[in-house]
Amino acid sequence: MTARSLWPRSLPGQIALLVAVALFVAQAINFAMLYRERQALRFAQVTVPAITRVVDAAERMASGRLPPERPRARTRLVAANPVPAQLHPARDVEEGIRAGLSESGIRFGRIVTGIRDIDPKSLQLRKLGPRRADRLARFGGELLVGVEMPGRGWLALDSPWPRTERSLIWQLIAQTLILYVVTLIPILWLGRRIAEPLQSLATAARGFRPGEDAAPVAERGPGDVRAVIAAYNTLRDRVTVMLDEKDRMLGAIGHDLRTPLAALRVRIESVDDDTDRQRMADIIDEMNGTLEDILSLARLGRPSEAMTDTDLAALVDAVVDDFRDLDHDVVLEEAPRTPVRLRPSLMRRAVRNLIENAVKYGGGSVEVRLVPLGSSVRIEIADRGPGIPADKLAAVFDPFTRLETSRNRETGGVGLGLALAQAIVRDAGGSIHLANRDGGGLLACIELPR
Repeated sequence: MTARSLWPRSLPGQIALLVAVALFVAQAINFAMLYRERQALRFAQVTVPAITRVVDAAERMASGRLPPERPRARTRLVAANPVPAQLHPARDVEEGIRAGLSESGIRFGRIVTGIRDIDPKSLQLRKLGPRRADRLARFGGELLVGVEMPGRGWLALDSPWPRTERSLIWQLIAQTLILYVVTLIPILWLGRRIAEPLQSLATAARGFRPGEDAAPVAERGPGDVRAVIAAYNTLRDRVTVMLDEKDRMLGAIGHDLRTPLAALRVRIESVDDDTDRQRMADIIDEMNGTLEDILSLARLGRPSEAMTDTDLAALVDAVVDDFRDLDHDVVLEEAPRTPVRLRPSLMRRAVRNLIENAVKYGGGSVEVRLVPLGSSVRIEIADRGPGIPADKLAAVFDPFTRLETSRNRETGGVGLGLALAQAIVRDAGGSIHLANRDGGGLLACIELPR
């Protein structure tokens, strides 16, 4: 599992994680500072007095003033090492005693220390005086010191040792949990209050379709979020107004151009030369086709046709039949019923444009087939023409792009067929691409979601 997969995707989750990490780091720094402070306090209150007692006892023993054995005394002389081997040593105490004895010029051997926990209910405390027993119980630990005095035995010291680390750890854990509860709950609430309106805004933006009568996004959340939502609602209205104006302008342009073209079509009937009359008629038909492609491409963002469940196999078969009726060699492999949600008239036009290109430039027969792919379906249109240079396969989808070597004005068109087909397929949620075939020819593929 990577760090990227652990990183939350939602805004509240990211804010909560950052705050939690920041609180943890702050508490870790606080723990380190408190721990060092407790260590300094313990050194001043416990370590230094213990070192002083041992050095003082060693000096008194060197002068013959220390009794040989006093079991209840804090500092005493014993025969063997008084510190059990399994106890954890106090290295700072050992270093302090070693330095003190060396400065005093006292001969000594090994220095052994150990810290043991004190159970408040242990029998050991019952043998001590009430005051000392209570003190040991409160401190939670006991420091045992053994200094080997050559030829004399071991100088032993028992001293209370504060076990504050555990209480400090539990105290900081409790503080951290309280901080998390007090801080993270409001942050999560605030993050959710910010994220929900933004999610609604994102959903509305993704689903925005010009011309659809959708309600504006509710303005809620903090002031900045409400301002963003209000700006989006205003922008959506402005885009809708601009598209309405564009549609009216395109309608006017189409009307103003079709009228003189229709008049020209009538007037060329008076031309006596059949060749010139036919050439003029072809030019007018080309202009009408170009005008229709331009208007269709411009209006594609706001199609008047609704999305419907359509049998794609039947739709492609109908388009292929139209080309067969015109004596074109177009072959369609039989395919089962394939329901797809799309705009049938527009998709029929996209398929027709691709087949028309294959017929014009394919140099022979055209093969069409449907390939089901589970969650999608692909329409393949293959020819055996000259193909397209590899570096031009993407560029031919740009409007008004034509390849002069194989697509010139003698074959008709101004380079809008593929651009219009791509726009129609993308509007249906699919994709379109071209590829050169092995052995020559072009393969045009339309892939649509089912």
